Amino acid sequence: MLELDGESLTLEQVRGVALDFEPVALDPEARRRMEASRAAVEQLLLGDAVVYGVNTGVGQLADVRIEAGDLPRLQLNLVRSHAAGVGPPLEDAVVRAMMLIRANVLAKGLSGIRPQVAELLCGMLNRAVHPVTPSRGSVGASGDLAPLAHMALVLVGEGEARAGGDRLPGREALARAGLAPIELEAKEGISLLNGTQAMLAVGCLALLEAETLVETADVVCALTLDALRGTPAAFDPRLHRARPHPGQAISARNLASLLEGSEIRASHLECGRVQDAYSLRCAPQVHGAVRDALAQARRAFSIELNSATDNPLVFGAEVLSGGNFHGQPLAIPMDTAAVALAALAGISERRAERLVNPQLNEGLPAFLAGQAGLESGLMMLQVTAAALAAQTRLLATPASVHSIPTSGNKEDFVSMGMEAALKFAQAVDATRQVLAIEAICAAQGLDYRLPLKTGPRAQEGYQAVRSAAPSLRQDRPLSGDIAAVTELIRRGGLRLTSR
Repeated sequence: MLELDGESLTLEQVRGVALDFEPVALDPEARRRMEASRAAVEQLLLGDAVVYGVNTGVGQLADVRIEAGDLPRLQLNLVRSHAAGVGPPLEDAVVRAMMLIRANVLAKGLSGIRPQVAELLCGMLNRAVHPVTPSRGSVGASGDLAPLAHMALVLVGEGEARAGGDRLPGREALARAGLAPIELEAKEGISLLNGTQAMLAVGCLALLEAETLVETADVVCALTLDALRGTPAAFDPRLHRARPHPGQAISARNLASLLEGSEIRASHLECGRVQDAYSLRCAPQVHGAVRDALAQARRAFSIELNSATDNPLVFGAEVLSGGNFHGQPLAIPMDTAAVALAALAGISERRAERLVNPQLNEGLPAFLAGQAGLESGLMMLQVTAAALAAQTRLLATPASVHSIPTSGNKEDFVSMGMEAALKFAQAVDATRQVLAIEAICAAQGLDYRLPLKTGPRAQEGYQAVRSAAPSLRQDRPLSGDIAAVTELIRRGGLRLTSR
């Protein structure tokens, strides 16, 4: 049981709950903090203080004072009116991550709402009630208002949810799971809506997959290098100590380890070639820069997982209005991560091109075909890789610079963080397919080097590729091979790190 305390949630725990359905509960100490901040809000409501979103309208309507008797209705109206999302629904795993992170943020005890709200989110997670949440409609400030509103609708018995494989009205989905909706009280609606949890949910799951891709890229590059009879000299640790970027050193170490003991390398030690092309020689520098960009995103996400991002926040007896809901601290790292993946896909596509191009592939058959001309071999794999690489470049266009003012210009600079997150996730999918294509081409190239084999560790990668896609003996449709190796990569089957 994962106990949410608002302080210690990790990306790996997000994956465990989102994908593996690990159970969650509210930490007892977090419950006490929530009760204390709720008591402070209720005490405040006994006086005449004006508090944004508690007894006022929101956005441009913040100057409108709401009477005490209408405060519950205000919160329900906020949830209903903000549920204006469009587009394909988010996957259940993303919705689960969003619910988990929202519950954890509430557990910090700075939101001024009752513990029952977070406990209902936990109950929905544990009983697999997943609000149907449109993917579009958030500008990333004041947080992910539209996606979180669709989530919150189900908590009050409205909207729609997926439960037991069915798409049901929210109240029915809760009832089927043995749960009851809540009636929102003062501040509880706005506390569910304000925050970065939708973009962060998409970003966390995409980042975990992207980290697998950069590890995979080292393995696939090693296979390609030996298939092209390249040299691992550029992976000498002395070179990388002279330019000590952390990611670069890791990738260089991986590549050297993967190729150690290669029979192919031993067979052409005296070939006279001095240097390989950049896509081989500079792989540690490029892969390493991707690693470092993803590490930056991990740092930002790890902070955000345990940050109070709604507005206003309760500190003792004082309620402060600020801007912690703004998604810029996430939008920029996610845009950067998408740029990094475009580089990873781009260098992988260039290596695939070298493998199939008879002018570049070190004596391998043209397009790795058994009977070039009669057969086209893997010619079209590079074409598909080129299309995918172009897609990643389009997705690398930053969203975080495209602010459009909203809410009567009260919210005059927004992050577009959800767009950055969705682009990042798409870039992950495209890059995974490019790496799968390079892996298929590299394995075919190694087939032509037999009986010589690559290094023992790289050979494990080769065998994994061959378990998913058999050697090409004659032309056949290759979409299935790409899909099989893509799934192998998604499962981490080519993620071999240095020992």
